[in-house]
Amino acid sequence: MHIQQRQIFKKMKRLLYILIILLSVPLTVKSQTTDDILNLLVQQNLLTPALADSIRAEAAIKNQDAEAKKKVFGVTSGRTVVLGGYTQVRYQNLDEPGKINGFDVRRARLDVKGNISPYWSYRLQTDFAGSPKLLDAYAEWKLFDYMNFTVGQAKIPFSCENLASSNKMELIDRSQVVEALVARGKDVIGNHNGRDIGVQAGGSLLKSVDRYLVDYKIGIFNGTGINASDKNEAKDVIGRLAVHPFKGLDVGGAFYSGWGNWDTIAAGRERSRFGIELNYISSQFYIRGEYIKGTDGKIKREGWYAQAGSYLIPAKLQLSGKYDNYNPNIAAVNDITVNYAMCVTYYFNNWVRIQGAYTWREEQGADINNNIGVIQLQIGF
Repeated sequence: MHIQQRQIFKKMKRLLYILIILLSVPLTVKSQTTDDILNLLVQQNLLTPALADSIRAEAAIKNQDAEAKKKVFGVTSGRTVVLGGYTQVRYQNLDEPGKINGFDVRRARLDVKGNISPYWSYRLQTDFAGSPKLLDAYAEWKLFDYMNFTVGQAKIPFSCENLASSNKMELIDRSQVVEALVARGKDVIGNHNGRDIGVQAGGSLLKSVDRYLVDYKIGIFNGTGINASDKNEAKDVIGRLAVHPFKGLDVGGAFYSGWGNWDTIAAGRERSRFGIELNYISSQFYIRGEYIKGTDGKIKREGWYAQAGSYLIPAKLQLSGKYDNYNPNIAAVNDITVNYAMCVTYYFNNWVRIQGAYTWREEQGADINNNIGVIQLQIGF
């Protein structure tokens, strides 16, 4: 009987060894936890040190094999980090004489976001296309729904098209007036991707059931754009108010009051803007329009656009069109440019899309054959 008990005990020990090995193999079990279990079994004389070392070695080999087969690796950080980004590669067919058709990488962005606490968050976004540059670098202090603060380099609260992310736009290019008057490609201060450095406050007001009826933002900025210090003691003030009378409809207005110096000839000139906007989005179609008027020194400019689009195949194939009118100098004659743009967008999935667009350009005065066709592939993560 005594011999049978010893044999049963040996079988139980073997089963225990097998169980320990099975527990030490899965990747979800941390090595420190496995070591703790093995050490405890050795202390209880249920396992010899030699056998414990053998189990550790076997588990380590299996973990190494599993790591070698991994294709995705996590980001290690002191806090939870949301890592995103996208690339846009385009081909341009330029009708204007002297312009060369070709491919380019238009945007290559890496976006890092995170929450330090329920009240504090941050964002860092860079663009590696062309000359690498820092786009966003700000912290947010979220006190209440009706009051939060953003400090650092961020988009200025002006124009719904400016505030739209480049990877979400229905057409490939922004409107002429937005490019000219909202710190982008044709602004007197240069192209700053619609951003500036400063502090802004904002929030949502008047909640009705599950949504707010009013959003606002107001801020103080240098007025010199991204990655640049101020050039004078004056600061620019920008404010925007958007009302949502019913779901999907946004009606808003914004102002920009600035005093700048954008070249070496003169300093301390007015740089101000005023804009109104309307935007309606449903699950199948959208309508959007803006009017913006601005003053740069002694020159007054204005422009407006209206665009609309609809899905031909729900969530897959979208057709959009835009009328785009811009006057670079209200006091001058024969200088208005009008663009007519059409764009087709096909969504492979949430991360990949391809767009094909053609823009007919008309200028008052001398006629220039400068129409442009663009195909752009976007992939993100």
